Amino acid sequence: MTTTLTDEQRAYLTDHMWAVLATGRKDGSPQVSMIGYVLDEEDRLVISIKSYTAKWKNALRQPHVAVMVHDGRANVTIYGTAECIDTDPLRAELTAEVFARLSGEERPDPTAIVPMLDEQQRTVLRITADKFLFNA
Repeated sequence: MTTTLTDEQRAYLTDHMWAVLATGRKDGSPQVSMIGYVLDEEDRLVISIKSYTAKWKNALRQPHVAVMVHDGRANVTIYGTAECIDTDPLRAELTAEVFARLSGEERPDPTAIVPMLDEQQRTVLRITADKFLFNA
């Protein structure tokens, strides 16, 4: 079951781009990573990562994740499910959005970045929220 963001939560997440992603390791212990993200039209977080990283491998094995976007004491915590995307054209389209947001530059042509994505072993996690906690 997914939940809906309030306008205040959506504005907060749109105004920020850096977060902490928590995934579960094989032994059950937590693994935490700093990530950049984009909030898509359906209020899902989109993250570009490399396929050899712990966060990718953990999400493949156990897709339940948590993300915290904080700004001082204010924060949004998201508990949700990660969808692992490693095929084109969706991988390239989503990565182009993330790259544009994080760089502040124009969105690259998704078809033009596929060779670079392959070379860097880039994939995408798209997180659908089950629960949002907002502390303003």
